[in-house]
Amino acid sequence: MDYTKTNRRARRHRSTLSVFLTILIIAAICVGIIFAAIYFSGIRRISINTEDGGTIKYFGRVDQNGDPLVGKLYYSNGLTADVDMEKSTVVYSNGDTYEGELSDLMKHGSGKLMLASGDVYEGEFENDTITGYGVYSFANGDVYEGYLVDGIKEGTGKYTWADGSVYEGEYKNDMKNGQGTYTWADGSSYTGTYVNELKEGQGTYTWPNGDVYVGNFVADVRSGQGKYTWANGEVYEGEFQNNTMSGAGKYTWPSGRIYEGYFENGKITSNGDGGGGEAPAGGVNS
Repeated sequence: MDYTKTNRRARRHRSTLSVFLTILIIAAICVGIIFAAIYFSGIRRISINTEDGGTIKYFGRVDQNGDPLVGKLYYSNGLTADVDMEKSTVVYSNGDTYEGELSDLMKHGSGKLMLASGDVYEGEFENDTITGYGVYSFANGDVYEGYLVDGIKEGTGKYTWADGSVYEGEYKNDMKNGQGTYTWADGSSYTGTYVNELKEGQGTYTWPNGDVYVGNFVADVRSGQGKYTWANGEVYEGEFQNNTMSGAGKYTWPSGRIYEGYFENGKITSNGDGGGGEAPAGGVNS
């Protein structure tokens, strides 16, 4: 056996292994240096899970508390955002821009959101949602000021339409629900109860000409017991159906005459006491 050749091969093998190990060690040291440089420069990768099952990832510089400073957000739905908390701004890939506070990579606290649609919200945020008290200005000129939960009106608030109409009162599930006052641009007003956007229950409706109805509403129309007072002093008190005098009621004229009896579709249907041949006013507002 040629031991000389065998020893040469062994030495070459050890030399190759030594070179490989040296390269590996140098590479590891370089990687460590790179990661150390990244770490000490304040660059971090942060990931969180959201309540709706999604994820938000951040890569970029952080401040001394580990909060995002300048970098990029990546959302599981494909949305991205450029973060610059030195200027307190977040610019989203869909065209929205947020100015305000972040917490756990999410809009949280006070801030202002300018949507690509032209709508603007300024107020409170919670866990990346419009939740709390704020002012939402629509691109069409409408403005809502009040409480919202996850972007919908919930609680008390005031909605002003571009035409000057105003509703102020209670909301539930983004609809007028509960007590409130609606004043139309023409001067009409209603104060009372709403159920899912419709007048329901007791309320007072006033027309621009001075007529006033106080009584019950069902599905947005006068129905049940109520009192209608005309601007000229005439008064009807009794039953209503589908916005008209229908059923038993009492009609009083300014002259002092009184009719008590039955009405149908706004007209007297039987002889009552004290009618004296006078017809009730025909101008009942709908």
